[in-house]
Amino acid sequence: MLKCGIVGLPLCGKSTVFNVITRAGAEVKPYASGKTEPNRALVGVPDKRFDRLVEIFVPKKATPATVEFVDLAGLSRDASKGAGLGNSFLSFVSESDALLHVVRVFDNPNVPHPENSIDPLRDWQIVEMELIYRDLGVIENRLARLDEKAAKKKTTPAEAAEAELLRALQEHLMEERPLREYPLSEEQKKTLTGFAFLTLKPELVVLNLDEGQTGTVPAAEALEAAMRKKGLLTLRIFGSIEMDLAQLEPEEQAEFMKDLAIDEPGRDRLIHEAYRLLGLLSFFTSGTDEVRAWTLHEGDTAVDAAGAIHSDLARGFIRAQVVAYDDFIAGGATLAACRDKGVLRLEGKEYRVKDGDMIEIRFNI
Repeated sequence: MLKCGIVGLPLCGKSTVFNVITRAGAEVKPYASGKTEPNRALVGVPDKRFDRLVEIFVPKKATPATVEFVDLAGLSRDASKGAGLGNSFLSFVSESDALLHVVRVFDNPNVPHPENSIDPLRDWQIVEMELIYRDLGVIENRLARLDEKAAKKKTTPAEAAEAELLRALQEHLMEERPLREYPLSEEQKKTLTGFAFLTLKPELVVLNLDEGQTGTVPAAEALEAAMRKKGLLTLRIFGSIEMDLAQLEPEEQAEFMKDLAIDEPGRDRLIHEAYRLLGLLSFFTSGTDEVRAWTLHEGDTAVDAAGAIHSDLARGFIRAQVVAYDDFIAGGATLAACRDKGVLRLEGKEYRVKDGDMIEIRFNI
């Protein structure tokens, strides 16, 4: 299951964004003194294809794909040195698969800015540097242990290679550049998995505006231009008003969204961008017992799909019966009709699953 950590400076609107996504009604105010436990919520991935399959099969159970969102306490300047919630905060960040970095663009005199002015690019850089400092600390601790072993001539060739890589990464971070900008091989990425480096995680930069900022917003555009140069995705959201919209019926939502010039609710935009950020796709299993959406990475195979459902299916995999969702609907929404039209097919282990595939695994144990 995908887990997204929501990060940002205090009072940037993280809890508001969390409520937009989850409709969880989390308290929107600064964290109470000493509070470190974040707000968490499991959210079904909005998918009209899944909704249509539920209508067609009328199953006993309907299970959408889910994302866990974690609303973390505001990351203070010098958190890497223990300021604010310090390492308690950073340990929660390390559990996340991706980061939603909320940056404040709205100006509200009733909500003081911790840096005393609105400057989205500066705020993004403050948080980014704290994440860089945290990664540097992890590297320094590991290198100290490896150097200690090397002094006793007890390091293995693998550990020597690890130390060489970590020193290269250390130099890269010292240049104030995140690890996602370092050219890592697939083998090196596997080596680094256990470190949970924060600046290696995919990041979506969420600009939090107010409803009066629908036109040209120079501060927002400056941040977006800087993020494009860094290859980071950005998304604008009208946090406060969209949190209120999330409580309305769809028809009422649509009216207000038209005024804000947005095509879909904030929660849908954020979840879809999180999927895009991580290169994820959905496939479906369907029947009268259950219609379920499953999550895979782009490039995953039919065996990976089988394993997502149950390890036994991957172990005894024979074939996957596959039909694309669009072909299923166009074919009359029955497997028999799809078979007659030749769009229902059998695929082997190497088949790369496509977004929207409807799959049934044939296996034998």
